[in-house]
Amino acid sequence: MTTTDLLAAYDEQLRTDAEMNRAIDVQREGPLHWGVFDHGGFVSYRDLGGLDGADLDALVERTVAHYRDDTDVDSFEWKSRGHDLPADLGERLVAHGLVAEPAETVMIGEASLLAVDVPLADTPEGPVVVRRIEPGPGAVDDLTRMLAAQESVFGTGRGPSLASSLAELEGGDSEFWVAEVGGRIVSGGRLTPVPGTDFAGVWGGSTLPEFRGRGIYRALVAARARSAVARGIRLIHSDCTDMSRPILERSGLRAVTTTTPYVWER
Repeated sequence: MTTTDLLAAYDEQLRTDAEMNRAIDVQREGPLHWGVFDHGGFVSYRDLGGLDGADLDALVERTVAHYRDDTDVDSFEWKSRGHDLPADLGERLVAHGLVAEPAETVMIGEASLLAVDVPLADTPEGPVVVRRIEPGPGAVDDLTRMLAAQESVFGTGRGPSLASSLAELEGGDSEFWVAEVGGRIVSGGRLTPVPGTDFAGVWGGSTLPEFRGRGIYRALVAARARSAVARGIRLIHSDCTDMSRPILERSGLRAVTTTTPYVWER
């Protein structure tokens, strides 16, 4: 598939309804989907339908008012994409009180290209064990340690909760994978199939700083990709930082656009 084909598949399959799959409540306002999740609000859209100028400002204002007055969320995210129009959308969001977070690159590729063997050398602290967290008595402890490790890396305070992660695990909505050294979780991430599409997302990939540069993150991506292929999933997508982009590119994913979260907080 060409980069153009991958971007078209992304726009057609992974926006609006796909981003609202786990919402507690969804309302429509023009081209927007206003979602409420357990971790806050989220705004999705396929495109803005040509809205610009005062009409777009009014839509942004209604969105802020909705989350401020009609919900009890502490924050909401408006997820913009680099190829969206109008080009000054970001400026208009900032003018209405939203704050831009760092841009990330949207990467897409065929799952089979990532499903490779990644040999891992032993570390001074012991061998690296990559495994999937399974439902059962140890799941709460595993997820607690995984989420704590991710929060220590990302530090946003807006990651998924233990309760929502456990519900995803037990409901089969996501797979949770970790890499351990000496019983310590040093890297972790999710594989989340998107129902009704060709895609699964790889999310939350993070490795503790002292364990980077050893291929652990790439091995964790490969493990999730092998699982995706076994599920019959064709395409993998991820929003990645500058740190993880080179690893995903070496694995065979391609950059198709960028995404910038704009966040409003009470």
